[in-house]
Amino acid sequence: MSGMEIRLNRLLNEQSGRAMIVAFDHGQSLPMKRGIGSPVSLLKKIIEGRPEGVLINRGMLQQCAADFAVPGAPQVILRADWTTLDSDMKADMGEAYRSLVEPEEALSLGATAACLYLIGRPKATGMFFDNIREVAKFISKAHKVGLPVIVEATLWGLKNDDQKAVDPLRQMCRIAAEIGADAIKTEYVGDIEDEKSLIEDVGDIPVFTLGGSATTPEKAFESASQAIESGAKGLIFGRNVWQAEDIVGTITKFREIVHQ
Repeated sequence: MSGMEIRLNRLLNEQSGRAMIVAFDHGQSLPMKRGIGSPVSLLKKIIEGRPEGVLINRGMLQQCAADFAVPGAPQVILRADWTTLDSDMKADMGEAYRSLVEPEEALSLGATAACLYLIGRPKATGMFFDNIREVAKFISKAHKVGLPVIVEATLWGLKNDDQKAVDPLRQMCRIAAEIGADAIKTEYVGDIEDEKSLIEDVGDIPVFTLGGSATTPEKAFESASQAIESGAKGLIFGRNVWQAEDIVGTITKFREIVHQ
C-alpha cells in the first residue's frame, strides 16, 4: 500500500468504510453571513463533533493547527485553489480560476488530502482549459509526494436549475476520474438511480456528495440518506452543518446516517 493510499484510507471510518466530512472552506470564495461568529470558534465546534475530516483553507488550518494535533481529531483536507463563486464578484470580475497551494506545501501544513475544483461549462473563454490543466498538473505533482487529491466536479458554470443535470455532471465526474482524481466530490442529483449511474461511471474511485446551499434539517438529512443509499462513500457537507443551531448535534446525526 502506498503512502497516498494510507492517507486516503485515514479519511474512512474503520467499521463502515465511509466518511462524514465537514466543508468549512467557504470564507475564501463566498461572503459569510453576518452574526455567525468567529470562524475559529465555529471550527472548534466542528472538530468537537468528530467528523472524519474537515475541508479548510490554509489560514484556518494555521490558526487551529493545535486542535488538529490531538488523538481522534478529524483529518485535514486542504482547499488548494480558488474560483469566483460569489455572484456579485462574478458579475464585476467575471469567472476565474487559480491554484493557490502546491502539494508539498499542503503536506508541510499537515494535510491528509487536498481538494480542487473542476468547474464544468463556464462561459469565460479558456477557463475550463486552464482549470483542467491546473488540476491535472496538481494531481501529477501530488502523487509524486504521496498526497491524495479529491476533485470537486460540478456544473457551476451553468444556471442553478441546470447544475444537477445528471448526464453533463456524469461527464464532469468521468473527466475527474480520467485525469487521476483519487476521490470525487460532487452533487447529489436528487434521484438515487441517477446518482448510482454517476458513481458507477467513475469506477472504483470513492464519490462523496456535497451539501450545497443551506436548507431545512429535514431536507438535508433526507438528501444525505439518499446519497448514501445510492452508493456514495460519504458526505462533504458545509453550510447545513456550521449554520445549524446545534453544530455538534447536527454532525452526530449526519454521522449516524453515513455509518449506520
